[in-house]
Amino acid sequence: MRRVNLFVAAMVIGCVFSGCKAKEQTAEAPPPEQPKAEAPATPKAETPAPAAAQPEATASSPAAVTKQGYDRALLRAASLKEKAPETFQVKFVTSRGDFVVTVNRAWAPIGADRFYNLAKHHYYDNASFFRVVPSFVVQFGISAYPPVTAAWENANLQDEPVTQSNKRGYLTYAKTSMPNTRSTQIFINLKDNAGLDRQGFSPFGYVDAQGMKVVDMLYDQYGDSGGPDQDQISKLGKPYLDKGWPKLDSIKTATLMGPAAGTAKP
Repeated sequence: MRRVNLFVAAMVIGCVFSGCKAKEQTAEAPPPEQPKAEAPATPKAETPAPAAAQPEATASSPAAVTKQGYDRALLRAASLKEKAPETFQVKFVTSRGDFVVTVNRAWAPIGADRFYNLAKHHYYDNASFFRVVPSFVVQFGISAYPPVTAAWENANLQDEPVTQSNKRGYLTYAKTSMPNTRSTQIFINLKDNAGLDRQGFSPFGYVDAQGMKVVDMLYDQYGDSGGPDQDQISKLGKPYLDKGWPKLDSIKTATLMGPAAGTAKP
């Protein structure tokens, strides 16, 4: 992953993901409705095709954790390439409450596999929702631990076809305007952002309506102009955010649960 600020750019010309402050793309926030990475457009959220009911999966147990608080396997990005199940869920326990992400691998296999491996090794634990743009997107995905962020700096993913629209509740990787720049940063659409579809942002999962009640409560008052610098988050980690932006909400744990068992809709 290059040291590029990932942003979600909106439908306005000139808005691209590389306008934010993180190493991975963030929605660029154009006037009121654009995030700092290529922002999702405003499509009407169609309910994702329900995943076939599957047996409940047992939550994954974290691998060996270092004294610094992260799974040592995360320092070997190139080795984490396990294929994800056709459907799986990840439970996010946050400072605002809990929500579950349901992933359908058929939507974006490359992105789904990456998310599966990151969640399995607790990459997102203790990370902050460092960019929250009202009526646009919530962005996260820079590790709380600088050594981990550095290990994934060049672990970019190939782009893949957009098979789903960026509807409210859908998860998509942030990226820059350059090809193949997805890595670990993700955004959740706070509204239908169909404009992002044309910019190559391919959703791979979603948060259902109940979970979005929690996402909607994430602290959003810093805005893009007053928010943290992505490069500094990468270099200094969570202490940097806690000192300058103490009200930002964070992820306590993001735990792999296994195959999706229901048909919850976003």
